[in-house]
Amino acid sequence: MAADDRSRHLAVVAARAAADKKAQEIIALDVSERLVLTDVFLVVSGANERQVKAIVDAVDEALHKEGAKAVRKEGGEARWVLMDYGDVVVHVQHEEDREYYALERLWKDCPVVDLPADLHAPVDGDGDSHA
Repeated sequence: MAADDRSRHLAVVAARAAADKKAQEIIALDVSERLVLTDVFLVVSGANERQVKAIVDAVDEALHKEGAKAVRKEGGEARWVLMDYGDVVVHVQHEEDREYYALERLWKDCPVVDLPADLHAPVDGDGDSHA
């Protein structure tokens, strides 16, 4: 059974909040067929610890406004923060940790959740999209 509309909506809200803090490589994976505990993994990257923390704070605030409360949050050192909202689990990773742990490769058999185009197209320093 695919992720439900609420899970997909929360993933988009979280992705938008992360993008507002300049998160990179935003991807949402529908893990509902593989896990019973959650529907969607949202994975985003930050360039440094300060940015990771800013992304975490923005996502938490945006999802709180949607009535979603984190049931668990792990990773206080701001290299990899996992925020569990029940239907959606948000992974905010430092770029180096993202590359090393490669969650997308681990979950490559899960379908990608469609996000608005401006959220998942990598952008270089000139603002050019590389979709």
